[in-house]
This record gives sequence, structure tokens and C-alpha cells, in this order.
Amino acid sequence: MAQTLSEKELYSVRRRMASVANHLMVPSPPTASSSKCDSVELVPNAASMNDNYHRVHGNVSNKEVVWRNVAASDRSTKDFTDIIYQKAVGEGIAKIVINRPERRNAFRPQTVKELIAAFNDARDDSSVGVIILTGKGTKAFCSGGDQALRTKDGYADPNDMGRLNVLDLQVQIRRLPKPVIAMVAGYAVGGGHILHMVCDLTIAADNAIFGQTGPKVGSFDAGYGSSIMSRLVSN
Repeated sequence: MAQTLSEKELYSVRRRMASVANHLMVPSPPTASSSKCDSVELVPNAASMNDNYHRVHGNVSNKEVVWRNVAASDRSTKDFTDIIYQKAVGEGIAKIVINRPERRNAFRPQTVKELIAAFNDARDDSSVGVIILTGKGTKAFCSGGDQALRTKDGYADPNDMGRLNVLDLQVQIRRLPKPVIAMVAGYAVGGGHILHMVCDLTIAADNAIFGQTGPKVGSFDAGYGSSIMSRLVSN
């Protein structure tokens, strides 16, 4: 049974809700009919709606984002198979999804080629202001290079030379003039751990797991990712 609140208690609840909502929202004026906690309503704070953000961008939309798929435009890349590349309609957001959940979103040379093509497109599109990088599903963001395709010549796709080019991708993300946000659910290990570190910001789900596999087997890769990690850890 719902507990009836006194006017004093109700006023205290309103103040706390207004504090949580910070400058964006304030409590609606008390009414005689408002006698339960679930009847409290919040309305926009007129003062906050006149801040610099709202003057430039307007009100934040509450509508569900509509995503449209983007086909490969680079002549060196056929239709995307290893990634899903999308742009939010009217929102200035591009989203790149590593689409190999059956391999814990491990990348192969074809994956890296497609990621580079998608990031190139997002960089050159003036309507895109921010880029999201994530993995398909909730079990892994990215588990690094696909060990099933590793040969004595390196990581190789069928009928392809052993060249992964992941360093090119890492440098590309790091140098992009637009913010790149990693959305991490599940494993981000090995090369996948490096990918999230070269992004500008990481948003981690409750099940996110970060780590490097090399130190566990006595291996160390003194590459670009290690130099990034050393600067992040030292700070």
C-alpha cells in the first residue's frame, strides 16, 4: 500500500528531485491534489534553457534515435561484411560496430580495412560531430586479433597476404579531429583493449572486462598501444 506523504515531506521530496535533476529541471509548484510521491512532476527550468548549450544546439530531443545503414564508399572496400556502419538521422552521430560476435568481435585484415574506410567517411562527413565505436552483442567489445587466422606470415584472410594494418587504424582513431567514444560491453582484451584506449572516451557496461593477454604468457608488444597505455597510466 502506498504511503501518504505530508505536505512537509512532499516538499522535501520535490527539493531532492530538483537537486538530482540539477540545473535542467525544477519541481512543479505544489498543488492540493499532489499527495503521493509518484504524483510529483518536473518541468523545465527556464533559466537553464537559456544557457550557452541550448542557445547553440536548442533543446535536447527526447525522440528515439533513427539509425540508417551506410554502405561502403571506398573503392578498395566492397560492401561491409565485418562491421555495421550507421549514422543517426539529424543527430550528427556516426556508429561503427564490429560485427563478428561469433569470434568475440576479434578483428582480421578485412575487419581493419572496413574500420579504416568507415572512420575515413565519418571524418570527412561535415554532418558528423562524434563517432561511436562498439562491438556487436554484449559478450565482447573486441577480443583483439583473430587467432584462427594467424599464420607464420601473420594474420591473413583467405587468399590474402598476412598484413593486419591495425597500427594504421590505431593512429587514425587517435588523430581524428572528432571525438571517438568506445562503448564497451564484455571483453576488451588484447588488441581490443588498445582500441578502446586510443578512443577519446570509454563508456563501460557493468560486465565490461579490460585486460592484456601478453603479460600472462611472458609476451610484451612494445608498439603504439603500449606507448598510449604508458601515458594514460602515468597520468
